Amino acid sequence: MTRVVAAVDDLFFGAKILETAERLNVPLALVRSPEELVEKARACRPALVIVDLNAEGCRPLEALHQVKADPALKDTPVLGFYSHVQHELKVAAAEAGCDRILARSAFTTQLPEILRPYASH
Repeated sequence: MTRVVAAVDDLFFGAKILETAERLNVPLALVRSPEELVEKARACRPALVIVDLNAEGCRPLEALHQVKADPALKDTPVLGFYSHVQHELKVAAAEAGCDRILARSAFTTQLPEILRPYASH
């Protein structure tokens, strides 16, 4: 059962998220498009959605809009992370419905704490 779905198109960063999730026993799926995100989220009803706001291939703002517009998913918490110099992107993500937004450096540092509550026991 997938507990976390992450929309990430950077292979290195995706691998880091997967590795951390595996180490903590957190069932996690990586997706690469808004359509794949919504499809996967509908299928597994994750406890958390993570969106790389800089993942142009994932079309992150479109992905946020689609998740928050879907009646079955609108209450799913969404955490976005971004390059700290892109204040406009942070504002746009908040307006699109992102529940929590972190700078990439803070996300990287806090990743184990972010994922730990979703561990399978």
